[in-house]
Amino acid sequence: MSLAQYVETLNLLGDESRMRLCALLHQRELCVTDLVKVTGLSQSRVSTHLGRLRDAGLVRDRRHGAQCFYGLAADGMPDTVRALLEEAAQGKDPTLLGDRQRLLELESDRREGGAADDLERFYSPGRSWQSLALGIAALLELGDVLDVGTGDGAAAASIAPYCRSLTCVDVSPRMVVVASARLASFEHVSVLEADGHALPFGAAQFDLVLTFHTLTFAAEPTRVLKECARVLRPGGRLVVLCLDEHQQQEVTARYGERHPGFSPRTLRGWLSRAGFSVERAAVSCREAKKPHLQVVLATAIKPRSSNSRSYTDDQMHRSRGPRSPAG
Repeated sequence: MSLAQYVETLNLLGDESRMRLCALLHQRELCVTDLVKVTGLSQSRVSTHLGRLRDAGLVRDRRHGAQCFYGLAADGMPDTVRALLEEAAQGKDPTLLGDRQRLLELESDRREGGAADDLERFYSPGRSWQSLALGIAALLELGDVLDVGTGDGAAAASIAPYCRSLTCVDVSPRMVVVASARLASFEHVSVLEADGHALPFGAAQFDLVLTFHTLTFAAEPTRVLKECARVLRPGGRLVVLCLDEHQQQEVTARYGERHPGFSPRTLRGWLSRAGFSVERAAVSCREAKKPHLQVVLATAIKPRSSNSRSYTDDQMHRSRGPRSPAG
């Protein structure tokens, strides 16, 4: 190296932020997003520092899909520079120790997130949880369906093509307007303003009832479940999604939730007391991001009583043409 190069390298590494980045990149590749999370620096500052380090030959980059990963170019740097960065990467400075600890936590969260995190992190065209859900929905053959607490109708829109009839209810007039607009193209779908505590339908009107993230907003969740049992036909199924019991009310309360989730055991007991035969009630997924809220999936069947009308599979899954839920 020439004298000018020595001076340039010393000036480059004389910045605390760039030293932190080099220490983090010493043993592994990281993307800008990871470096921002670990260091707390702004994305623009991280990108600028990485650009200067790359131009000086201290950092290399590699593109993977839409993301660019950076690593330390240790093989091409002078021995003295490499030794300095190795010492920084393993040193006891509080700032560098804090960076290493946050990186370990980030990687631990990513491992716990499993496949969900990989799907979100590595982009390829069209590869998303939404497209996966739509593909799975195409396997369905549904009868007369009731969606209790439909919200903006996003979930209902995914299953609408596969229902003989779909009735969506929500207590919020604003959500009813939004869902009606979203579902307007489906002639066999109706959207009504109604309260899940007192559904405006006669008994035994539906083959399937959905309550997706509805119970935590309900004043009396057990009453909602009893109403779902009442409007289901014998042999019909109820599907429940809700947050698992948690201690993160400061996160969920801002969205209007009344209850901090329900455990699988609690849901199983409520469903049994409402007259259902419970098929399953268990945590189905865990969010990769903090505070790592979990979601419980429960499915239950309304038993066929001896004095109830018997519904065969052919009757439960008749043609998918439009039909009134009360028919």
